[in-house]
Amino acid sequence: MAEKCNILPNNEGFYGNYGGQFLSENLKEEFKKITESFLKFKDDKGFNSELNYLLKNYAGRPSPVYFAKNLSEKYGCEIYFKREDLNHTGAHKINHSLGEALLAKRMGKTKLIAETGAGQHGVAIATAAALMGLGCDIYMGEIDIQKEKPNVDRMKILGANIISVTSGTKTLKEAVDEAFKAYSKEYETAMYAIGSAVGPHPFPMIIEHFQSVIGREARMQFMEQAGTLPDCIVACVGGGSNAIGLFSGFLEDMEVDIFGVEPLGRGEKTGENAASMTYGKDGIIHGFKCKLLQDEEGNPANAYSVASGLDYPGVGPKHCYLNEIGRAKYVVISDDEAIEAFYELSRTEGIIPALESSHAVAYGIKLAKEKKYQKILVNLSGRGDKDIQFVMSKLG
Repeated sequence: MAEKCNILPNNEGFYGNYGGQFLSENLKEEFKKITESFLKFKDDKGFNSELNYLLKNYAGRPSPVYFAKNLSEKYGCEIYFKREDLNHTGAHKINHSLGEALLAKRMGKTKLIAETGAGQHGVAIATAAALMGLGCDIYMGEIDIQKEKPNVDRMKILGANIISVTSGTKTLKEAVDEAFKAYSKEYETAMYAIGSAVGPHPFPMIIEHFQSVIGREARMQFMEQAGTLPDCIVACVGGGSNAIGLFSGFLEDMEVDIFGVEPLGRGEKTGENAASMTYGKDGIIHGFKCKLLQDEEGNPANAYSVASGLDYPGVGPKHCYLNEIGRAKYVVISDDEAIEAFYELSRTEGIIPALESSHAVAYGIKLAKEKKYQKILVNLSGRGDKDIQFVMSKLG
């Protein structure tokens, strides 16, 4: 099993049964160009030199691994956090946003088109676009615009054009729908800067490549601090970019158990959660095959989570593959559990996590209570600045 875990997709973009490229004929040729350009530049010395300079001196990498002394003493084990919340723009999203913007620039594109849920990807893409001198259109659901006003304001300050999406649930799925429609009309001059490890091939591969820095750093840092590998690692999963980044560093360490934490939302019924791996069936959405929440007619179902960045009805194809072969286990955390963890980390360690990250924190605490693992590493994918207004006004 270990040899299979870090594989790239096959030539058609499939990880086992998942992934692929379900596109119109006019887009297939463009996606072939994106694939060829990525495969060329990912090993290009000049490209990597520029990216690594920006990751270090602009984004602030490496982000530290922090031993949470107070939480650890409370629960009688060792709890560590990979501090992606300390990156410039406040989350892991800057990692792939810089990579995508550099790739777009090398391909001669003049604009980035993106979707966003919680706004962290939107802010990161708007930041990268400003840095690279690129235009930037960001599609965001009307509900998420209201929930995540601080991030919306940041995107506007950075020069991005925010397009409010008012169809369907007015959240992330519809934002992706509209962004992809716009891209299909502008692909000759624009690059679709997707926000997670989802979408048609080669985007899951591209996002994993740029996010793998999380896992590489975390593995080395943990070994330096603890003298051993963690017993388990934990990350939240919506589309799955922060998780696949962390997981990639440990997939071949079979002694390390891996947990992806999905949003249970309000409950198990369709429309009350966004736990695609837990309640989904094989299906196609946004040009790729994955575990997909579906209604009775087999269409993508409405997804819900208190965390706007997690309310997507599908999930990255490599996550589906890791689940299929049993290398990673996918579990659920409810809105209430995530909010409780949001406050507990804030008041115990002085770190306010994003609501997305709070799902991983909640499951890490649950594992600590069970006393099965002594050393637990949780990916703190983003900070909670964006969520404070919503939490205080809606949840108290």
